[in-house]
Amino acid sequence: MESANNRDVKVSLVHQRPPIWRNVAVLKWLAQFAVLFTVLGLFWLLASEAQENLQRRGIPAGYNWLSGPANFQLGEGIQTVDSPERRLTMSRALWVGMVNTLRVAAIGIVLSTILGVFIGVSRLSKNFIANRFASAFVETMRNIPLLVQILFWFVILGSLAPLAADSGPIPGWLIVSQKGISIPRVFLADGFYQFVAMLVVFAVPLWFIRRTLKRRQDDLGGNQRVTSTTVAYLSVSTLVAWFLNPVMGFLGGVLDSVATAWNAIPAQIIRGLFGVLIIWFAGARIRSLLNSRRTPVGFAKLTDNDWFQMLFTAFAAGVAALVVVRFRPGITTWFVESVGNFWSFLGAKFGDGRGAQPIDAMLPTLTEGRFINISNTGLTMSVFFASLLFGLVFYTSSYIAEVVRGGILAVPRGQSEAALALGFTRGQMLRKVVLPQAFRVIMPPLGNQYLNITKNTSLGIAVGFSEIVQVGQTAYNKNSQTLAVFSIYIAFFLLCSLSISAVVNTINRRLAIVER
Repeated sequence: MESANNRDVKVSLVHQRPPIWRNVAVLKWLAQFAVLFTVLGLFWLLASEAQENLQRRGIPAGYNWLSGPANFQLGEGIQTVDSPERRLTMSRALWVGMVNTLRVAAIGIVLSTILGVFIGVSRLSKNFIANRFASAFVETMRNIPLLVQILFWFVILGSLAPLAADSGPIPGWLIVSQKGISIPRVFLADGFYQFVAMLVVFAVPLWFIRRTLKRRQDDLGGNQRVTSTTVAYLSVSTLVAWFLNPVMGFLGGVLDSVATAWNAIPAQIIRGLFGVLIIWFAGARIRSLLNSRRTPVGFAKLTDNDWFQMLFTAFAAGVAALVVVRFRPGITTWFVESVGNFWSFLGAKFGDGRGAQPIDAMLPTLTEGRFINISNTGLTMSVFFASLLFGLVFYTSSYIAEVVRGGILAVPRGQSEAALALGFTRGQMLRKVVLPQAFRVIMPPLGNQYLNITKNTSLGIAVGFSEIVQVGQTAYNKNSQTLAVFSIYIAFFLLCSLSISAVVNTINRRLAIVER
């Protein structure tokens, strides 16, 4: 009787899998799929309704208009009008707007970071003037709307003196006028690609030398002068590569052969390789998940959530491979043409750059005629570009300054006291002790400010800067393709935001403290 009772207790203690309608993992995944299909269905319904309404009004829906002529002139960019070498199509005009957006966003991110770090550190300075100036800057800039600041700079720059033969303030070096701001321009010359190839050749022995010195330092101790040796080697290598770069000119023919061989590959093979690559990435994702569940005695028991993740990854990879290989062969065609053009471009650069110097520079100049204009010899910012850039930099740097200040204050005071006790100067303490630890706190909100800069470039439409939104507005005013243009907006800014988030998250993982 006692043994039977014990047996009943043991049976009751055995974990039993709940039925599928009560399984939390199953219900969670079903809910996610339901929301996903509901959202996709809603988008499909709205898109179908919009397409039907456009067709009823006689407006063709689709993206065929992208290959048509733009029939308008852009204010600035890599191409503004039709040229004998390349037509200015609608797609090309939108691409010019994207490049302008990326250019102002990239420059704004760099300048606002530098200025924000400087202002944030100055707010903690014991120097009265630096502290008060930084505080006034932050409190002023972050409390004035960004659009007002952009318009303010546009009015200021637009009220400058007109161009003259002696336009200054530093004629020949710095030109500031109603037409824009121009400074000396440093650019990559035809010999740059051979120069980089020669540096890559020199980098191979540098890697071995640095690795040997670090291993010797770990084994024997002492100062093996790893940094000074690396700097000296790089300096000598750069000097030698500057004069010997024509030696690498033979790579032009090699790269042309690579382009020819690549273009000769049948598109069917490329599509098959794409499908295999997608399946391989899915298999690597599943293998990584299994390895994360591995224990010293083997695999741990997989949960329902793990099984759903693996099944969803396999399903998504299968659908993606089927779309690329079977239903959308144009994707691979575009990829093949782009890669072939890339190798041809490098081959031409290596062939044309024999004997040319890697880097060159030109001073800003003026072209005189019926009207005096700034020539394209210098690095010129138009009034539209400069007003948008200045507004973004000063506005965003005020927020970055507060982020930096908060990150520095988050570092325990004992760290700086210990650094000063070891004989560090205040500058060394800040660079080598405080800021490296503060950036662990700073990076997440700093990434948000980078996203804000990229998205706020759309305010350039207020001053007529030819960024993606302004170019898109001109495009849909001409052909009434509002829905298609806005879908391009969404895809472009979504791609930019996801790319910036990926970079910031990677830096976050590298800065994180690894526990042992």
